[in-house]
Amino acid sequence: MGVIGANGCGKSTLFSLLRGELQCDAGDVSLPAGWRIASMEQEVAASDRSALDFVLDGDREYRELEARMETAEGAEIGELHARFGAIDGYRAPTRAHGLLDGLGFAPAERERAVRAFSGGWRVRLALARTLMCPSELMLLDEPTNHLDIDALVWLEAWLLRYPGTLLIISHDREFLDNVATRIISFEGTRLSAWRGNYSAFELQRAERIAAQQGAYEKQQTRIAEIERFVARFKAKATKARQAQSRVKELERMARIAPAHMDSPFELRLPCSERVSTPLLTIARATLGHTGSPILSGVDIGIMPGERVGLLGANGAGKSTLIRSIAGELPLLAGERHTGEHLRVGYFAQHQLEALDPQASPLLHVQRLTRNATEQSIRDFLGGYGFHGEQTTSAVGRFSGGEQARLALALIAWLKPNLLLLDEPTNHLDLEMRHALTVALQEYAGAVLLVSHDRHLLKNTVDVFWLVRDGKVREFDGDLDDYRKLSLSMHRVEPAIEAGSAAAAPAPAREDRRSAAERREQLRPLKQRVATLEKQIEKLQKDLTALEARLSEPALYDPGRSAEVQQLLRQQASMREQMEQYEEEWLAASEELESQSG
Repeated sequence: MGVIGANGCGKSTLFSLLRGELQCDAGDVSLPAGWRIASMEQEVAASDRSALDFVLDGDREYRELEARMETAEGAEIGELHARFGAIDGYRAPTRAHGLLDGLGFAPAERERAVRAFSGGWRVRLALARTLMCPSELMLLDEPTNHLDIDALVWLEAWLLRYPGTLLIISHDREFLDNVATRIISFEGTRLSAWRGNYSAFELQRAERIAAQQGAYEKQQTRIAEIERFVARFKAKATKARQAQSRVKELERMARIAPAHMDSPFELRLPCSERVSTPLLTIARATLGHTGSPILSGVDIGIMPGERVGLLGANGAGKSTLIRSIAGELPLLAGERHTGEHLRVGYFAQHQLEALDPQASPLLHVQRLTRNATEQSIRDFLGGYGFHGEQTTSAVGRFSGGEQARLALALIAWLKPNLLLLDEPTNHLDLEMRHALTVALQEYAGAVLLVSHDRHLLKNTVDVFWLVRDGKVREFDGDLDDYRKLSLSMHRVEPAIEAGSAAAAPAPAREDRRSAAERREQLRPLKQRVATLEKQIEKLQKDLTALEARLSEPALYDPGRSAEVQQLLRQQASMREQMEQYEEEWLAASEELESQSG
């Protein structure tokens, strides 16, 4: 079950109640007798315990039997060894290594003391320790914070094999879609239960709200806006597979728009009207720190309106690349050229630390633009959820989510034409993430995005760059392709079973035969999709070449009007053919997806 609700609504309080740390003021709480509860710590104290031992400590019975076996005598030794084998104690270190590997810890790091890790990596240790604990009920509070996509994909695969009952507090909708089968939503001071994953919850809630006539007009306005955006974008999304995926995501957003009509956020991301082409280029570059290069041979260019998502594991160099593009980190070699009208808005992972804790949101904006009227600032901040006295309150008293909202607002206020966003959704709740997604869809400038929020990536970027093995290259695929790549590199071994003594049984011969038959049935559909992709790519190249001819000034010399008319008719025909191919591709892809599921 996914547990959702705005920050401060009581989700963590609910978990404390289930753990027995709080008592009811009224009513009862009951759990099955003998249930073991595994619960993730939100803060891990510094200690000299090694990372591996810290994770092994999560299996208390393993540690207790291990200690007793050291001092046991006589018949008790045999009994303890039998019990140790029954709980899979002999493979416990192997399981712990598997957990640490899946969550991104290099082998050499596993003997390091807990105190040597940063806060984000300690949260990963807390998660590994929780997964190590045999349990019938697991409580995970924001487990995806501080994870990159690779670790997130691995965690999903692990949790899907967990045999117990799972409650997850999360603001990551894609994670909830992939793991949850029910949603528990905080509606005011009450809990509402919904069947299905987060997307199913949105649709059900949208249908319920759509029945309320008071919100009808506002709903229809938003739905029409999204549908117009889809139509415009669909005409451009001809090549990149991620761009095609984004078309489907945008069409789905129109269906669930009513579910977010009561959101307190209405973000605006203005863009400078003046741009340069290209906005920025980096050529033959080596990036990193003096004496410690991280990326080499970097050749990239960012054009106006381009939307790029960065993929790669933690430590691969994504933040190094984005800092070098922002100009914060000097190049070790190569050249960086910026357009005359480049205006960068950079949201860094440490952005909250740059806020003045004594200053108010109003004062923060006034420092950026001295001549702005107070009312215009208040109106702007209102879209980011700051109203009334909160606009004049000291930022130091704000929650992490409120500070993240303010940091985004300060960037948007300056009207950048290139947004560099490094994990902008950390600390943001689901409604704020949705509002940011919508704002980025409507933003007219270029976007370079690093995020483990796959829903945000799916809905806002058109192409991906993969940062891996010291290189930056375009990734020819979408997030589903990257998920398969990540899982293939992090094969889930039987040793990482969820508190189970035995690995999952291998598929039976009949299952393998059925799977082979299924693949054979899908083969023609897969071939149709692949053929259409090749046709679209070839037609796009031909169309680009034709449009290049049409842009030649000499073509419009006197006496060549017939040639121009012929080329224009050819262009119209090719565009019509492109639209037909795209519609056929979308239909075939959706049919393949439904049959594969």
